[in-house]
Amino acid sequence: MSLSLNLWRASKRLTWVSLYDESMLRSRLYRNSTLVESDFALDRLPELKAAVDSFFWIDLVDPSEHDLRFIAAELNLNELAVEDAFRGRQRPKLEHYDTHFFINAYSAKFDHETLKLVTDEIAIFVTSNALITVRDDEGFDINQLLKRWDDSVSLTEGRVAFLLWGLLDIIVDGYFEVVETLDGELEELEDLMFAETRLDRVIQRKSYDLRKALVLLRRIAVPMREVLNPIVKRDVQVIGPSMYAYFQDIYDHVMRVADWTDSLRDLVTTLLETNLTIQGNQMNLIMKKVTSWAAIIAVPTAITGWFGQNIPYLGFGNIWGLWMSIGSILVVSGILYFEFKRRDWL
Repeated sequence: MSLSLNLWRASKRLTWVSLYDESMLRSRLYRNSTLVESDFALDRLPELKAAVDSFFWIDLVDPSEHDLRFIAAELNLNELAVEDAFRGRQRPKLEHYDTHFFINAYSAKFDHETLKLVTDEIAIFVTSNALITVRDDEGFDINQLLKRWDDSVSLTEGRVAFLLWGLLDIIVDGYFEVVETLDGELEELEDLMFAETRLDRVIQRKSYDLRKALVLLRRIAVPMREVLNPIVKRDVQVIGPSMYAYFQDIYDHVMRVADWTDSLRDLVTTLLETNLTIQGNQMNLIMKKVTSWAAIIAVPTAITGWFGQNIPYLGFGNIWGLWMSIGSILVVSGILYFEFKRRDWL
């Protein structure tokens, strides 16, 4: 029975390795806290998972369901977590299982050209000696993660916790970069709003795009507090004591990002209300000017209407009557113009 089961697993392993595109896979193997190998073959997975002195990372990009189930069978991953990783579009969360825990997170970056927030979903499986990341595409800069690990080799004694720290730290640092960029964009929006020459359509479009980006950032960043909270409370056994301070630092950064994001959302709302107030004031100013000009125009209308009567009046039939009407129009209109100008109605 045991022999037949092992033969079946071996055949499934060979089938999977032959089907999977190795160019879409990255991996690292650490032994005794030292990086000893990169991009190792997956047929070594049964050997590596049993090595007490080793821990490793595997990154899967757009894997098939069959690919995920192969790794799940080897590492004893829960099928519900595997299904979430395969289907994607999950909220940021942390779920505990008997042999591992599962994290779903999103990286973020801001596109200056389109003023849109670009996110990439990352499913993370954490076992006692393995970190498995599952991504839909290459949107997340994995080279930045590798550099973070290489620059922090002194922390490799933390084993898998070290790998997870590097990944979550990169993700949260991305939130910081985005929120700082959005803060700068809002300052530019303020300058546009109070400029002498206003571009209303640009202001309205930018206000909408920035508010949308902030809403999306809040949707992926704020739940990360609940992801990191069990870790800093030491509810996750994989995290050793040497790494708690580093995860606490990430948690503090997430809290700052959440507070900053809420502040910027309030600022965007204030700017939108201010923009409506400015537009209302401009409309009142325009109406005041139109009304003032209408009052001035009413003077010649009234005077020409009076002199256009078909009955005798002062100056009727005389050339000096024409000049008197013209003079009345100029004098009264001039008085109204200068009076309105003095009151800043024109």
